Amino acid sequence: MNDYALTDVGRVRAHNQDYLYSSSSPVGDLENLYLVADGMGGHRAGDYASRFLVEHLVAYFEQNHGGDPEQLFRDGICRANEQLYEKSVSTPELKGMGTTLVAATVKNGILYVANVGDSRLYLLKNGMLSQITRDHSYVEEMVRLGRMERGSRAYLEKKNLITRAVGTDRSVEADYFRVKLGAGDMFLLCSDGLTNMLTDREIESGIRQACTLQDKVKNLISEANRRGGKDNIAVILADPQISEVEPC
Repeated sequence: MNDYALTDVGRVRAHNQDYLYSSSSPVGDLENLYLVADGMGGHRAGDYASRFLVEHLVAYFEQNHGGDPEQLFRDGICRANEQLYEKSVSTPELKGMGTTLVAATVKNGILYVANVGDSRLYLLKNGMLSQITRDHSYVEEMVRLGRMERGSRAYLEKKNLITRAVGTDRSVEADYFRVKLGAGDMFLLCSDGLTNMLTDREIESGIRQACTLQDKVKNLISEANRRGGKDNIAVILADPQISEVEPC
């Protein structure tokens, strides 16, 4: 596994509410782990929420064993959500905080993904980029109902209204995905600080550049900042280095 992770405050915000974790080494029973969280609330609350979630998930995965990756994700997200919610209701200055989450791990050539909110995971397969996660946002709900056109003025005006977040309620519902990986595949996790500034096609072009993973990530963040950098930006790009020859 080869990967590179980076977060940037952007050009407008004074504080970075994005928090990420990237490990190509085992975390408990998970052979690798990638997490991106985008906090919301006052700047202290948003900072606290995203960091709290990531750190508590990592601790959970380190201490709990057994089950497949999806089950570990389910149990870990449920537990961390309860802990974050209790912290929110018991601490006045943190009241109402919450955070998005996109999580990923690879095992036996299968990419396991979980998401809550509008932080995303993309897969580059055969040179084509596709979004694996589904945004939990007002505008995407309207698009799915046929009541709004993606990219319209109304869509852009309300794009940041999310319908699910970790820590805002006693329980949370995440979406889960499994994808079989092939030779040459890469995947990218990011906060909306990237996707609000760059189109999917532009992100695809950035990943396909003939340079190192580190340079690809830095170039994507630089371009998002060049376009205005209106939000914090978090990006993880991973190359699972799947062999074309399957083991016997």
